[in-house]
Amino acid sequence: MGISWFPGHMNKAKREIAQAIGEVHLVVEVLDARIPGSSENPVITTLRGEIPCIKVLNKRDLADPAVTAIWLAHLNAQPGLTAVALHRDEPTKVQELIQIGQSLLPPRRHSNSPTIAMVLGIPNCGKSTLINTLIGRRVADTSNKPAVTRRQQRIRVRDSFWLLDTPGMLWPKLSPPDCGYRLAVTGAIRDGVLDFEDIACFAARYLIDTYPRALAKRYDLAHIPNNEIDLLDAIGHRRGCIGRGGIINFEKVSELFIQDIRQGALDPISFERP
Repeated sequence: MGISWFPGHMNKAKREIAQAIGEVHLVVEVLDARIPGSSENPVITTLRGEIPCIKVLNKRDLADPAVTAIWLAHLNAQPGLTAVALHRDEPTKVQELIQIGQSLLPPRRHSNSPTIAMVLGIPNCGKSTLINTLIGRRVADTSNKPAVTRRQQRIRVRDSFWLLDTPGMLWPKLSPPDCGYRLAVTGAIRDGVLDFEDIACFAARYLIDTYPRALAKRYDLAHIPNNEIDLLDAIGHRRGCIGRGGIINFEKVSELFIQDIRQGALDPISFERP
């Protein structure tokens, strides 16, 4: 099954970003550290053109640190951008984004006029939380659900540095299909349009192959089943997701499994490599 979610407000956000990008000196693109490739919006790459960019691999505490290091090396090898990995409990490192951004600007921008940095990212990547940490107070609405920010707002960090916050935005065609699944598993797509059993099977297949020890530890499994259905069945028995006749309620166990992943209840996990 292909996954897609591009409501009207995202198309509106794209138009507004395109209109405002001309006055922007720096782009800060917030990625999900668990899926840096799948959360990298190709529309943003096109819109920013040659504008210097900081790629923030956010929620790094939820991602496999060894894989995050590979991603940082991969991204930092690309011209015109700097990549860093952060999470919300690192206010000092978040503040360093200002200095990093200033260092990427051409010399002519070091003047009395303020730097305007546009903050972009997919829904539910932690963009608003990052902004609030950078400002030191709540100026952007936050939630663990996608598509909370619905309009642009300009925020003064200091006299010489302003942020332009934007709504979280996906793109019309999520391709290849695994990209859509990764976005769904990590919470970038509204749950109401998802089939939890489908995305749980996708996640289960990946984790059986890549992080079997994390599964065994979290669900107290003596051995890991060879396929996703048997794994969800085993988790369902462990977590009491049993319906009439002793049959596993796959919808219930699928939701539980996905919420465990999103909340970091398993070990730090990354769902893709460069």
